Amino acid sequence: MELCDETTDDWWGVETLYDLTFAPGRKALSSYRLRDDVPPVAAFCRVVRSDDGVIGGAIRCWPIRIEQHDALLLGPVAIHPTRQGEGLGGLMIRDVLERAAPAGWPRVLLIGDVPYYARFGFKSLNGVVMPPPTNPARILGHGAWAGIRGRVRKRLD
Repeated sequence: MELCDETTDDWWGVETLYDLTFAPGRKALSSYRLRDDVPPVAAFCRVVRSDDGVIGGAIRCWPIRIEQHDALLLGPVAIHPTRQGEGLGGLMIRDVLERAAPAGWPRVLLIGDVPYYARFGFKSLNGVVMPPPTNPARILGHGAWAGIRGRVRKRLD
């Protein structure tokens, strides 16, 4: 398996993987309101591909803003059911986190479970508010979040 940039030709393969691994209503989640009509940040859209070209995992990130502060919204992260348990999700998450700050993204936000994402350095964010309905305990951040509070919005520029 090789970690590489998602290409234009991968778009529908990744969407099919997301459909396979997530509930049918995934696009109704509040995090999708932040993705509507906003292109993902290409440098952080990656796939894990087998030698024969099959996508075994995918990750995407979107630009968001909390007041005047920019951040990456990490996710969705998906691993094909036949490849789960091989560490591919962790590989892709660590890749984003290692490259984000040097690329000008000092903050990464996601919606997830603390016990799983804490291993990557994510912590609960107090005072950062996602569009409803989002459980505040699932709003997690990595990076430079000290003193940042406010509503999470789309970044359209």
